[in-house]
Amino acid sequence: MTSTTGAAEERLARAALTRIFEPGDESGGAWLRQYGPREVLARLTTPDEGTGARRGWLGEVGERRLAGYRARAATARPERDLAAVAALGGRFVCPGDQEWPSQLDDLGAAAPIGLWVRGGPDLRLWALRSVAVVGARACTPYGAHMAAGLGAGLAERGWVVVSGGAFGVDAAAHRGALAAGGATVAVLACGVDVVYPRGHAELIARIAEQGLVIGELPPGDHPTRSRFILRNRVIAALTRGTVVVEAQYRSGSLVTARSAQRLGRHTMGVPGPATSGLSAGVHELLRGEGVLVTDAAEVAELVGDIGDLAPPRTGPVLPRDLLDPVGARVLEALPGGGTADVRQLATAAGTTPDEALGKLYELHSLGFVERRGDTWRPAFLAAEPVATRRGGA
Repeated sequence: MTSTTGAAEERLARAALTRIFEPGDESGGAWLRQYGPREVLARLTTPDEGTGARRGWLGEVGERRLAGYRARAATARPERDLAAVAALGGRFVCPGDQEWPSQLDDLGAAAPIGLWVRGGPDLRLWALRSVAVVGARACTPYGAHMAAGLGAGLAERGWVVVSGGAFGVDAAAHRGALAAGGATVAVLACGVDVVYPRGHAELIARIAEQGLVIGELPPGDHPTRSRFILRNRVIAALTRGTVVVEAQYRSGSLVTARSAQRLGRHTMGVPGPATSGLSAGVHELLRGEGVLVTDAAEVAELVGDIGDLAPPRTGPVLPRDLLDPVGARVLEALPGGGTADVRQLATAAGTTPDEALGKLYELHSLGFVERRGDTWRPAFLAAEPVATRRGGA
């Protein structure tokens, strides 16, 4: 048997096994590592050889579970599934393929058997520079705004935005990246040919056209509650870090964040109002190992390379912040509720009368002081800042 033939048979076996094992099935994953996909499939599709023979390789798997595996194996048609995904312009990516993201192997026995993929870009290359943005489905307008801003900002910086294609924060993050002309990946808890939620038919189609739609389940499979939870481990493992925008205490988004923490990935959270139940889970994350972030620049600084720094933050620049040191001291020497002459101001400011007088004329031209005969007093200063910026003056 040639290596090409062997690789084709292994791909076929893995495609079949995605119909037999649920995502994250560690028993199936352990068998794959020990015996390889072709042997596992062969043993599940051959006639029953008796309990003793099965126990030789099944370990502690019960009879009912084994019967479920065998029933699924009997109906698996991998050739049909591969043809179905090919008809969508997609493909099935396996461990060992050049396109396989090796960071998924960090999941150990819970790693995906393979990934069904729609879209043209190379999954491995995109995953190397990717960030997950996840959060509540029933998010607030604030959460949607922050997620869209993060999606757009990360895309503009050359990062791939990964999320789950759900309502709320997921959709906002995808749309933000798409609006910026950037890259985004939707990781589904169903077949890549199944639109879920149904209201996202247009969004999923656009992601498949401009980015990638991926999933562990074969074509036609529908989502379940457990599959949503298990899908989150793939989002966490695939990316360099996970940002949670809004999440309650019991949230699938926190499952993603905790998976990221266990895998040694960066975990970040966007704070919300202290009174918001939708931000309670994020705040709990931030009280632990999560890092607070407020925009894409801060996310990129954390997950990016050396030198990929967010700009320093300062408050608004007020007019008096632009004064030179001597002028600032002369202005500060003026009494708050009265007047002072030049000699008094020079003494208080630690300068000469001539220099103080020159600074007073400068301050007068700028509207800081008023002259009253031989004395000076503060003038009204508008409280509005002249500029808002990042960095120094």
